[in-house]
Amino acid sequence: MKIMPKAALISVSDKNGIVEFAKGLKKHNVKIISTGGTAKLLAESGVEIIEISEFTGFPEMLDGRVKTLHPKVHGGILNVRDNAAHQATMKEHDLEDIDMVVVNLYPFEATVAKGAAHEEVVENIDIGGPSMIRSAAKNHKFVSIIVDNNDFKRVLAEMDNGGTELDTRIDLARKAYSHTGVYDSIIAGYFNQKLGVKFPEEIAIPARKKQPMRYGENPHQDSAFYVQPLVKEASVSTGNQLQGKELSFNNIVDIHATLELIKEFKQPAVAIIKHTNPCGCAIGDTIAEAYDKALACDPVSAFGGIVGVNRPVDKEFAEKLKDIFLEVVLAPSFTDEAKEFFSAKKNLRLIELGDITGGRDNELDIKNVTGGILLQDRDLHEIEDIKALPVSTDRKPTESEYKAMDFAWVVAKHVKSNAIVYTTEDRTIGVGAGQMSRVDSSKIAASKANADLKGTVMASDAFFPFRDSIDEAAERGITAIISPGGSIRDEEVIAAANEHGITMVFTGVRHFKH
Repeated sequence: MKIMPKAALISVSDKNGIVEFAKGLKKHNVKIISTGGTAKLLAESGVEIIEISEFTGFPEMLDGRVKTLHPKVHGGILNVRDNAAHQATMKEHDLEDIDMVVVNLYPFEATVAKGAAHEEVVENIDIGGPSMIRSAAKNHKFVSIIVDNNDFKRVLAEMDNGGTELDTRIDLARKAYSHTGVYDSIIAGYFNQKLGVKFPEEIAIPARKKQPMRYGENPHQDSAFYVQPLVKEASVSTGNQLQGKELSFNNIVDIHATLELIKEFKQPAVAIIKHTNPCGCAIGDTIAEAYDKALACDPVSAFGGIVGVNRPVDKEFAEKLKDIFLEVVLAPSFTDEAKEFFSAKKNLRLIELGDITGGRDNELDIKNVTGGILLQDRDLHEIEDIKALPVSTDRKPTESEYKAMDFAWVVAKHVKSNAIVYTTEDRTIGVGAGQMSRVDSSKIAASKANADLKGTVMASDAFFPFRDSIDEAAERGITAIISPGGSIRDEEVIAAANEHGITMVFTGVRHFKH
């Protein structure tokens, strides 16, 4: 059923394109009712409008808090046109139909983002707008609700063709309820954060679609990428793609894993990631030096991986990557010369992150299960002073072993459990990820090593349930181990370390990653 609107109510915060749209409505002799700044703009642009106070016969009041909350507005929107009782009520109270509502909401999100005081934030909570949106969306059989300025063209095109279609009005209603839902969830999130409520009784998580994916984790899975509002931290959500093919689902997951690892280091650092696990990570005086060390860890697995660095990329570094196939390179920035060099690899995705040292957002980690979600703190734990940790063995670590364990512990946090990592002070030597038994991870890490493990250290993301991993490490020449401790067999594990002359530090913190 086509509907040609006779009256439209327009009240928008985002005024982009609104004058042209209103003029398009006027071509179809639509009466326009408007409010505040929108009414002023339209009138100044030569569009004939009726002020809301003139329409309702009631003045705006309470500093604009009450202007559209009136029976003439909501009765005009909500009445069912083919309901005789409704039409009798409309006639009795001299109410007019409103067939179109064009509303977007007070800029609450932008007000919070700029760090405004609580009083200003509260004043930017829209009341009348969501009420009109919900009313119009409910009565979509007869009323068109427009909350997205990108819909102006299609609505005018349908009006040029005789009126808006029911399917279009249903789609507009769908978008409207999503719009108010996200808006309200941002407001709720603000109040939760202000009061320190981490896990509220009910939660809605706001997000907006950034881009569709060609497919999900696998080609038979549909997918899209959504980003959350008010994100300040450098992330895959805020990064800028400079070149290359469209990001895939797996690219985005791996970029996130890469970035979370390189954020850990203050020194120049490089991480090479494959399927969210590091196949090489290193620090150095320069990112070029760090890259050589990281690549040496597992050059075979690096093929088709992601390289992330925590310093700007120049042409010298870019040239180091010319002979290896990579999916993505991410960095805080790229020099013009580096961008020009990379442009020859048209499919290579370059992601510019901006400043990655600006701290972490206080957001929760979300995991989906069928029929529910799990929320938890992000694992942002850091060792402030490794020398303050308890040494559980007879032998104390050397200065070099402390530095190596500090590095190894950081990397192990970013490896899928069960995780075992062998490192020196500045680079990974072997990485064992995602095995069902810890000793198997130990063996795999050793088998992946491209250098002698003698004199290296071992990090384990969780405690050792048996001494077998310690014996395995000793056979390889490992001299120091860092792990959470806490096993019922800790004494057995410590005894094994003492037998082999290995020093061991317990962190008291586990870093499971699933």
